[in-house]
Amino acid sequence: MEEKDLKILAQNLANPQGEKGIQIGEMMHATNIGMTLESIHSLLIEDSEHILEIGHGNAGHLKSFLKIAKDLKYTGIDISETMHNEAKNLNSEFKDQADFVLYEGEKLPFEDEVFDKIFTVNTVYFWKEPVAYLNEIYRVLKDNGTFILTFGQRDFMETLPFTAYDFTLYSNDEMEELISKTQFKRMKISEKEEEIKSKTGDELIKRIYTVLTIKK
Repeated sequence: MEEKDLKILAQNLANPQGEKGIQIGEMMHATNIGMTLESIHSLLIEDSEHILEIGHGNAGHLKSFLKIAKDLKYTGIDISETMHNEAKNLNSEFKDQADFVLYEGEKLPFEDEVFDKIFTVNTVYFWKEPVAYLNEIYRVLKDNGTFILTFGQRDFMETLPFTAYDFTLYSNDEMEELISKTQFKRMKISEKEEEIKSKTGDELIKRIYTVLTIKK
């Protein structure tokens, strides 16, 4: 891919827009589903919990997510108007259990201690003020809640050509240092590996990623 195409891809991975954004959203769902399912599994979801997902994309995973336990309530939040609308359209049958919120990307528009559990996959690269944003997540999470932060490790991410454009990358050590600057107190690191199709071609690549289980 040429540089201009890589820049367009990077922009749409951060904030999908228009028809191109819908296509990117479908591709992200396909390439991220392993990380997403691993993150959901790590939440240890129980009946009647209220779960927040930050950066839901097209939320193609919602149908299977809602089957995990009884009487779940799901809230998805995203900065992309395209993904906000796409997720609502794809999941209209679940409107009694799920709602989608469009926001500006810095302040979470919720009261304190609303959510039992929170998760996010492949969004941390785009946070403008990560310490402040993590403290926002801390604020809206209940005292005994769990936050799952899942991201591709720096060494792997640096092999992808599009991450040169407006991505902030983290190793496990760098992420641990970042979390230490927030109000969160406890963290468990779990490394994972999977084979996925490249976003820039048809070849298969081995992705190394981290699932952080973070507690107050």
